[in-house]
Amino acid sequence: MSSDSSRRNKGETSGGAGHTAFAGSDPRRGPADIAAGAGADGEATHSFLAVDPARQFAVVRGLASPIRVRILQLLRRTGPLNVNQIAEALELPQSTVATNVQILTDAELIETSLGKASKGQQKICWARFDEIVIQLAPERPSRDSNVVEVEMPLGLYTSCEVSAPCGICSTERIMGVLDVPDLFLDPARVQAALIWFGRGYVEYKFPNNAKLMNRTVEALEFELELSSEVPGTNKNWPSDISLWVNHVHVGVWTAPGDYGDRRGRFTPRWWKLEGSQYGDLTQWRISRDGTFVNGKRISSIGLSKLDLPNHHSIRLRVGIQEKAKRPGGVNIFGKGFGNHGRDIVMRLKLAPR
Repeated sequence: MSSDSSRRNKGETSGGAGHTAFAGSDPRRGPADIAAGAGADGEATHSFLAVDPARQFAVVRGLASPIRVRILQLLRRTGPLNVNQIAEALELPQSTVATNVQILTDAELIETSLGKASKGQQKICWARFDEIVIQLAPERPSRDSNVVEVEMPLGLYTSCEVSAPCGICSTERIMGVLDVPDLFLDPARVQAALIWFGRGYVEYKFPNNAKLMNRTVEALEFELELSSEVPGTNKNWPSDISLWVNHVHVGVWTAPGDYGDRRGRFTPRWWKLEGSQYGDLTQWRISRDGTFVNGKRISSIGLSKLDLPNHHSIRLRVGIQEKAKRPGGVNIFGKGFGNHGRDIVMRLKLAPR
C-alpha cells in the first residue's frame, strides 16, 4: 500500500499527538495503572486509575484538595469545559481554577488542549478517569535471585531487514516516512513504541548475564506483545510469526489477527481506531524439553541447541519467514502502546547454586 494509505490505515491523525500517561504497578512504567472497558463502537466507556501512594506523589497531591476534586467531578459529569466555564460552574475565581487545573494536568488526571476563542485561544479540559483507587498494598517481596530479567526497548534492535508495509511509531507520532524500509535504521528508532512490517525481521542483542555470573541456565524466556499486520485492521488475519535465538529458528506462533475492535489499554488517544490497537501477549519459553509458547510446545528445539555458555550475548530475532505458510506481517507493541505496557522482556531462569 502507498504511504498515504498506510498513514491513514495505521491511525495517524492530522491534529498531532495528545498526551498520555503510561500505566503499570512497575515504577519504570509511569504513574498509573489504567484499565478500560469498551462500548459497541470500540471506544473506552469506563476507565480507572489505581494509585500507589508510595510512588505516585503527583497523583496524590492532585487529589489532596476539595477544589480539585470538585473540578474532576464536574468534568466527569459535563464533559470537556474551558477554564472560564469551570470557574463559572463552581463559582470560583478564574485564577484559582487555572492554578488547580495545572496541578491536575501535572498529575495526569486531566488532559487539556487549546481551542479557538473569540479573543485568542482557550484551554479545554477533560477528565481522564471515571474511578480512582488508592492502593495500600504491602511491599513486594524481594526479587528471586535465580531469575535475571532484562527489558529491551523496542527500538533498540541491532539489525533488521524488513519490507513494506512497514513503519515505526513513538508514543507521540509516526516517525519518518512510512513504507520505507531503510528508515528502520534511523537513530530516532530508539523512541519506538510500535513497529510493523510485512516480511523480514528485527534482531535484538541481550546481555548473557548467566555467562557473566558463571551460572547455568535452566530456561530462557521472552515476552512480546504481537499481532499480525494488515492495512487497517482485521481480527481474522492469521500470520506465522517466528523467533530465532542465536540464529537458531526455535519455532512459529500464529497470530490470529490485527486488532482494532477497541483501543489498546496504553495506546495513545491520538492514534485512531483504524490503526492496530493491541496484540496478544506471547510468552516464549525454551528449556531442555523444547520450545513453548503460552505453555504449548511448538518445537523440539531446546537450550542445548542455543549454545548459551559460549555466547557473551543472546540474539533474539523476530520476524516472518520467507516461506511462511501464512505471511500476514507483524506488529510488535512496546511500552506506551497496546495492552501490556512493556517492551521486549527476556528472563534467564538460573539453576540454584
